[in-house]
Amino acid sequence: MDCVEEEVDFNWEEYLEETGATAAPHTSFRHVELSLQSSFQPGMKLEVANKGSLDTYWVATIITTCGQLLLLRYCGYGDDRKADFWCDVMTAELHPVGWCAQNNKTLQPPEDNVYLRAAIKEKYSDWTEFLIKELTGSRTAPANLLEGPLRGKNTVDLIVVGCILEVRDAFEPSVYWAARVQCNVGGRLCLSYVGLNDSSDDMWMFYLDTRLRPLGWAKENNLSLKPPTDLCDLRSSSEWTEALDEATAEALKSPLPLEVFKDHADLSTHSFRAGMKLEMVSPKEPFHICPVSVTKVYNEYYFQIKVDDLTAEATPTRVVCHADSPSILPVQWCLKNGVGLERPQGFESQDFDWADYLKHTGAEAASDMCFPNASQSRGFCKDMWLEAVNPLQPSELCVARITQVKGRLLWLRLEGLTKPQPDCIVDVESMNIFPVGWCEANGYPLTHLLKTVCLPQKKIAVVQPEKQLAPSQPPDAPLNLCSSMDTGLVNGKYCCSQLFVNHRCFSGPYLNKGRIAELPKAVGPGKCAVVLKEILTMLINSAYKPGRVLRELQMVEDPQWNCQEETLKAKYKGKSYRSTMRIVRTADQVLQFCRRVCERLQCCPNLFGPTIVSDKCPENCFSQTKTKYTYYKKRKVGRPSLGENAQDGDMTKPARRRKKRKAIFVQKKRRTSIVGYHTTESPQDSDYYYDDEEEDFEEWGSEVSSSSPREEASAHSFKDIPRRGRPPRRAALQRRATHPGPETTDRSSPRRTTRSVSYSQNQTAKNTHTKTERFEEEDRLVLETNPLEWSVSDVVDFITSTDCASLAKIFQEQDIDGQALLLLTLPTVQECMDLKLGPAIKLCHQIERVKVAFYSQFAN
Repeated sequence: MDCVEEEVDFNWEEYLEETGATAAPHTSFRHVELSLQSSFQPGMKLEVANKGSLDTYWVATIITTCGQLLLLRYCGYGDDRKADFWCDVMTAELHPVGWCAQNNKTLQPPEDNVYLRAAIKEKYSDWTEFLIKELTGSRTAPANLLEGPLRGKNTVDLIVVGCILEVRDAFEPSVYWAARVQCNVGGRLCLSYVGLNDSSDDMWMFYLDTRLRPLGWAKENNLSLKPPTDLCDLRSSSEWTEALDEATAEALKSPLPLEVFKDHADLSTHSFRAGMKLEMVSPKEPFHICPVSVTKVYNEYYFQIKVDDLTAEATPTRVVCHADSPSILPVQWCLKNGVGLERPQGFESQDFDWADYLKHTGAEAASDMCFPNASQSRGFCKDMWLEAVNPLQPSELCVARITQVKGRLLWLRLEGLTKPQPDCIVDVESMNIFPVGWCEANGYPLTHLLKTVCLPQKKIAVVQPEKQLAPSQPPDAPLNLCSSMDTGLVNGKYCCSQLFVNHRCFSGPYLNKGRIAELPKAVGPGKCAVVLKEILTMLINSAYKPGRVLRELQMVEDPQWNCQEETLKAKYKGKSYRSTMRIVRTADQVLQFCRRVCERLQCCPNLFGPTIVSDKCPENCFSQTKTKYTYYKKRKVGRPSLGENAQDGDMTKPARRRKKRKAIFVQKKRRTSIVGYHTTESPQDSDYYYDDEEEDFEEWGSEVSSSSPREEASAHSFKDIPRRGRPPRRAALQRRATHPGPETTDRSSPRRTTRSVSYSQNQTAKNTHTKTERFEEEDRLVLETNPLEWSVSDVVDFITSTDCASLAKIFQEQDIDGQALLLLTLPTVQECMDLKLGPAIKLCHQIERVKVAFYSQFAN
């Protein structure tokens, strides 16, 4: 099989599925996990407006956060979480503690909360006494996060373009200089030093980097505020000072909130001494590990390291480190882990040995006590995939594969590079590695590998044509990455609370109630698109025919929604189906989106969504029939002509869809009767059927209809043509019902009976001229009530009264009523009831008897 490499639109989910590869777990990227956290912290107190009582408020505690959503618990409930409630920072009336006192508002528990009032009054004489004890030593939510332009924003989103920070000098830990944020990509900041306008001097850092501090940090801690050592000569002293003054005045107008730095790690004290030797990933070329020396100790937190180079003309490579600096390792680490150690330049011996080297240099090895975390791996494993910064071009992020894991170091192979380079080495705590999908989530370009395409590997029926490929960027084109970002991306408003799957609600004609019952009761909280995609995928996999549900979901769209495209997939009968759907991104549109999906799937509007249904659905859907919400509920029962069928189909499908279906119709042989009898057609055996590879769901409306005059005339023209399979019954029954004659009233013969609570059969049947017709009369079913009106229990009673009684439990479990019974076909029975061909045919025989009786007794 020929395989070729071609540039394609890269999709992580598809790539991992096709190759069977594994993504590195998101929890392994601690810095990314912290960046997704809200600016609010659990335990913070705030004042919440009481519903239904004007100008009264009560104190609540933040239990947990999800973007701009807060889970709150009224003070007084203690550890009891039964009354916890979610609220949206952007819409709820929330204030910092003390706001009511300043604005002469009343603080009291909600009037309708009898339990809370009683619990507090049991122990305290008044509300004030309780609040004094409750609020002593507590921390209030910051006022600037509850009102104004920063309201509801996540920590990362507080850092906007133009913000000013202070950056520690790379070579002097006591020296800082101001830098301006040029762009913010999910917490990864592009910074330019104040006073420099050349973008070539820009640097990239994650906002949690210990080198970053708020403006004014150096002055408060008696540190120097000087231009960077390596860039100082580019401007005069007066120019640097003038640029700093302008930036400081600008920053004071809109200061950066201190909440940005709440997750910065406190530095640990180190035990290094000058002259100690250790191993370290090369700071200039992170492709190998080399011996280094501690050349200077600044204080208990910082020390200086120099890469060992014994040549006379060597330019020293120095870097400032602290106890938790990534990529510093004890002596003999490479030997113990089977990794090659780069020999120092100028060292004469070809085989490097630490004992000889220490003796040669007269130095001592750093103690293992200096490296407390030298062995942690944080869950990374070989052959996992992630996204990583190209160390030679920090503005570029690439698809990367872990080729080996040794202790706390990862070897990464970067894909898609124009020039090949060795595997780069990064520490597990590095802030230059990110989980799969990080770039896509933050609107940042990702350099990806060329996809190997082998045709054909497997047959895939695509529901919608793949989107057009974007023109590829020339390899030598400059990367203008800041401009390609989605500047409107604000993590907070893209999060939603839990979405509930209400198993007891009406599931509609497309979804299998039994499979719905097996789904989890809730999904989330999390980002709207992620939560909705997860729950839609579960619904698709709960469908009778997943491909049809995929097609229906494509029709759910509103031009006013803020959407992003997601690829949904389904598998059915060994075939894969893929559909691109637009899913809302903001929390305020989730409820409307969920209801629109339910409307499209013709199920209860509360089947899934942010509302939980406990005992009784507000829509009163428990008592509704299987086809309550279908469009054909109001149509007149009766088989329309072929032209009418096309018209009715247009009520739910656009014209272009119908044209596509006509192209994949497959002619099927018409069933004919035994000599002397008219052609008949069972409800599920129409003259045409859809090829299952292209159209994965049959038309529901066409299965509860009677023969049109046109079809009957066509049937009469097929007299005396032999018919294979079971002899027909409907033609004789319909002829007797519409043209009774003497021969149908004079004679009778015994026949088989089937009894139940809701059904009875005639005790006699009319003689006919042939044995075949007599057989048809014996198997005839006469119904007392219209099967369209049967409940689930009526259907179960009928099945119990037949020779398929052992299958009655399935009908009960899957909530199949009379209307659903008439829609069952042989393929549907086999698929949804997991029956073998023999029992399925046997069951379909009984179902067809009901259908024939329905057409002869009630359809006209």
